[in-house]
Amino acid sequence: MNLKSLITALVVGLGSLSMAPAAEAADNKVVVGYQTDALPSSVAIANGDFAKTTGYDIDFRKFNSGAEIFAAIASGDVQVGYVGSSPFAAAASRGLEIKAFYLSSISGIDEALVVRNGSGIESLSDLKGKKLAAAPVSTDHYQLLALIKSLGLTEKDVQVFAIPQPEIVAGFNRGDIDGAFVWDPALTELKKNGKVLVTSRDVADKGAATFSAWVATSQFAADNPDFLKSFASVINKYYASYASDEGAWNADSENAKSLAKLLGGTPEQHAAALKNLSLLTPEVQASEAWLGGGDQSGAAKILKETAAFLKDQGKVSEVLPSYGAFVTADALTSASN
Repeated sequence: MNLKSLITALVVGLGSLSMAPAAEAADNKVVVGYQTDALPSSVAIANGDFAKTTGYDIDFRKFNSGAEIFAAIASGDVQVGYVGSSPFAAAASRGLEIKAFYLSSISGIDEALVVRNGSGIESLSDLKGKKLAAAPVSTDHYQLLALIKSLGLTEKDVQVFAIPQPEIVAGFNRGDIDGAFVWDPALTELKKNGKVLVTSRDVADKGAATFSAWVATSQFAADNPDFLKSFASVINKYYASYASDEGAWNADSENAKSLAKLLGGTPEQHAAALKNLSLLTPEVQASEAWLGGGDQSGAAKILKETAAFLKDQGKVSEVLPSYGAFVTADALTSASN
């Protein structure tokens, strides 16, 4: 299936499922979707701290991409998930009722376009005629397309394949593709036989900013504000530890070992990946600059800009007048009080 068909299938699926009755939490039970990103808060999944602090019976399920998580949210199987801003914009534009309540990271060096040694790519001017890949409807996919457009190229000039990250790694190592925009653990794997050409932060500087966030269905958020508050407080706890205690997060630490056990890879890889994150403090996140500004919040603006780009690319059919309804600082504000 080609790039456009893949995205069309996903978006249509989200649209048709968005009206399905949601399987919201009952009796303090909730299903939470997460990905393979190395985050300080992922340790709380591994050691049970999220469940202990919130008092909920949490079924954590691992997904390969935010697009997969949104499909599960739309079907009612998942109530809370960790996603990127591009699939978020696509899902919101199709009417899925969701809210971002915590920003995990913003455009940084934890996501990047890696080009294969021997591919003949030394600079951005060498991308024409090459084969590149990214996970379908991911923030990396969005930034790869935005990067190509910023160079005055189209998908006719650069072949873009939308495939899951495990397949990207295999194709890269076989020499089937010349480069890929990825996040860890794929990022670390690709760098073994390639080099970083541009990072997510570089592409953001060109006008295509992204973020990753924890989201909840609007109904779940309305019915379970204390859960979101406690969930946010746990993330705050681990982010504060990471910011203040470097030794607790090095390659020999129990935290790095927990990440490796939960996500795969090695403690060394996760310790290195954590250093690439661009994290915002809870106070900055809750400010009007990011989650607290309604229609004018930074997160809402990024969602709208992303949706506009996706519409221009023919990936979504509509851009909403505003995306302020899809972000909230309530959980962060409550957790800080």
